Amino acid sequence: MKIGAPKEIFDGEARVAMTPASAVELLKLGHECLIESGAGALAGFSDRMYQDAGVDVVKTAAALFKAADVVVKVRPPTDTEAKRLREGQLLISFFYPAQNKDLMELANKQGASVIAMDMVPRISRAQKMDALSSMANIAGYRAVIEAGSNFGRFFTGQVTAAGKVPPAKVLVVGAGVAGLAAIGTATSLGAITLAFDVRPEVAEQIESMGAEFVYLDFKDSVQDGAATGGYAAPSSPEFREAQLKKFRELAPDIDIVITTALIPGRDAPKLWTKDMVEMMKPGSVIVDLAAERGGNCDLTVPDQKIVTDNGVTIVGYTDFPSRMAAQSSTLYSTNIRHMLSDLTPKKDGVVVQNMEDDVIRGATITHAGAVTFPPPPPKIKAIAAQPKKEAPKELTVAEKRANEIAAFKAQTRNQVTLLAVGGGLLLLVGLVAPSSFMQHFIVFALSVFVGFQVIWGVAHSLHTPLMAVTNAISSIIILGALMQIGSGSFLVILLAGLSVFMAGINIFGGFLVTRRMLAMFQKS
Repeated sequence: MKIGAPKEIFDGEARVAMTPASAVELLKLGHECLIESGAGALAGFSDRMYQDAGVDVVKTAAALFKAADVVVKVRPPTDTEAKRLREGQLLISFFYPAQNKDLMELANKQGASVIAMDMVPRISRAQKMDALSSMANIAGYRAVIEAGSNFGRFFTGQVTAAGKVPPAKVLVVGAGVAGLAAIGTATSLGAITLAFDVRPEVAEQIESMGAEFVYLDFKDSVQDGAATGGYAAPSSPEFREAQLKKFRELAPDIDIVITTALIPGRDAPKLWTKDMVEMMKPGSVIVDLAAERGGNCDLTVPDQKIVTDNGVTIVGYTDFPSRMAAQSSTLYSTNIRHMLSDLTPKKDGVVVQNMEDDVIRGATITHAGAVTFPPPPPKIKAIAAQPKKEAPKELTVAEKRANEIAAFKAQTRNQVTLLAVGGGLLLLVGLVAPSSFMQHFIVFALSVFVGFQVIWGVAHSLHTPLMAVTNAISSIIILGALMQIGSGSFLVILLAGLSVFMAGINIFGGFLVTRRMLAMFQKS
């Protein structure tokens, strides 16, 4: 089939749904590729690059819609573009069907099938087609870069001859894909990063990236993100009040706030209120990634950057992925290519829209003359909440003392038993073995005992297999040498003395070297 990518006509949109690299992969599936002239220019892909990749360049969008069997886009189609669709044609693009019901009805009236890339279910098998995550990842990264360009200081702290610069404090509200990307970028730049999310199961993800999770003193349980396909669920009024109270405590100390909180099918929740903005220091920055849906901040103006009366900069851009058009187009076209790969199971250039497939069914909003939105819930949960771990019980001083005494008694009892059994075995062997054998056997037994004690006395932080083996061998050498020092031969005495000296260096020097190595990983 012929797959065509028209030029995006949305004002300021620089992305394109097909790149030369993705077109090469689509050709391998047996498809033909079309591109409208100039469609990739703003993303850095010229018509010549497409032609070199085997793509036919079409002069107008009307001609492309007429020739293509599958149309791939970034933004939802306009009414004009939707009216160009025909029966049996397939459109793949972002669509937001819950907010564009009239547009969905128009596409269905034209008889076209529509796959909305924003409706791809968030399950493991569909990650390669998750365009929302791809674009959110770029938006989170770009948000930190925009914040840095509007912030008057370094992210990382510095101590220089000219003075001391404190590190920036960054708060990320919402730890979805965009939030985690922002956390990773801010942390790598050296900022002190705090993060908050209503889903408690993401706390470990936040902490693993070097940020501090902001906990709320809230007793009631919060809905697991698995029940909502991995997205945050609407919060209760009580939880919201506790959340806003915590943000008011943090606002005076935060330099940069990046808000990413969105709930599918709803306007963005208001999480950073006007009074919080007024509490912030002059020069602080707020980047609102939810500006397109109304914004998480009360003062956000979509598509604009404003400065408040108290000197706080609020960035409300809605085109963060488009500001990195080449990277965004590459990732998005890869998502499209994976979707078409699943739609072409035999790789023979024939699209088969299998409505029994969970991913294809979930993303399809119109098909065969019927509106198929909303889709059934996914059969597989996106995130499994970790079971709550009970905090270990804090022992009292008396309980700790009692445990120590019990452990000492148990250790003493074991050692006495071991000595008694060993002594009894030596006596039994001495009854039948010759005296020459017993002399050497006793030296061996004492060496083993001393070696065991040397190993047992090593601190856990120093107890490596190498240390254990070398200490045991050195102990045996020292005991054997001590037994021979009383010999009448000068050569034997010399060799025994050298053995004691070298084995002693091995034992004590090993401890010193190991401690110095461990000190390299400790803060002084």
